Amino acid sequence: MNILANDGISPSGLEALKNASHNVFTDFIEADKLEDFINTNSIDGILVRSATKVRQALMDACPTLKFVGRGGVGMDNIDVEYGRDKGLTIFNTPSASSQSVAELVMGHLFSLSRSLHASNRTMPDEGHDNFKALKKAYGKGSELRGKTLGIIGFGRIGRSLASYALGCGMKVVAHDIFATDGKVDLEIGGISFSVDCPLISLEEILNSCDVISLHIPAQPDGSAVIGKEQLDQMKPGALLINAARGGVLDEDALIAALNSGQLGGAALDVFVGEPSPRADVLSHPGLSLTPHTGAATGEAQDRIGLELASQIADVEKARA
Repeated sequence: MNILANDGISPSGLEALKNASHNVFTDFIEADKLEDFINTNSIDGILVRSATKVRQALMDACPTLKFVGRGGVGMDNIDVEYGRDKGLTIFNTPSASSQSVAELVMGHLFSLSRSLHASNRTMPDEGHDNFKALKKAYGKGSELRGKTLGIIGFGRIGRSLASYALGCGMKVVAHDIFATDGKVDLEIGGISFSVDCPLISLEEILNSCDVISLHIPAQPDGSAVIGKEQLDQMKPGALLINAARGGVLDEDALIAALNSGQLGGAALDVFVGEPSPRADVLSHPGLSLTPHTGAATGEAQDRIGLELASQIADVEKARA
């Protein structure tokens, strides 16, 4: 089959596809040229991450398309239901990046609890002349052990995050309207065991947790799940992390909560208006920031590439 990996694919994934005798194009094709490229090269399937959008118009204009593969979890850049109704096979790689996203969240959590994000901003310019003042300013950190982490969205990423937090001695509770249990599997020192994290209401999460991490999809209507009302219910000085989708958190309400002291800090890996986030968000001293790199590890990209190749093999068998 002719396959366009428009947002790239790992070397291991590319090798697996070529070993299966597929013809793979890896150059990025701009949106306004995508239709022509797909039709000219009789592309059977397109692989995307978050940059490329596959909407109804493109599906209708490209009759050779048989499948769309999303390297990652969220598929809000693909008109999934329309494509499936049209007969396309549409799939993602939900388990491949869970560990990498969870580790990034933990990195942000350590950063916020010890002001690493702020210190890294100020030390290069002020460290030489104001070392003592900075030491005093950033000398009021807190330990994670004993703190309560609330995870909103308890799928693969949420449970992977829970395993790391439990390893740090944190208490973990979760809220998920679809989850039927709070089971988290751990392996430490070759010993495997499970921990049952309580599933509680959103209101209880907001009222009781020292840290809240969001792992929920974008809402169909684009509305925020966490806005002023929810932020006002959080414990004063609590921390908030969003590594899910930018739109699930109201950024105006977030900035206001940071400015008022209602939030002690926050971390964002995703933003409204990507790839051009708001300047006031990027410059806010209370925010620890990364440019949507939750799944951006070599290990995760290898798993994503191999999982895409495996699912393409399944598509080929099903259509044979």
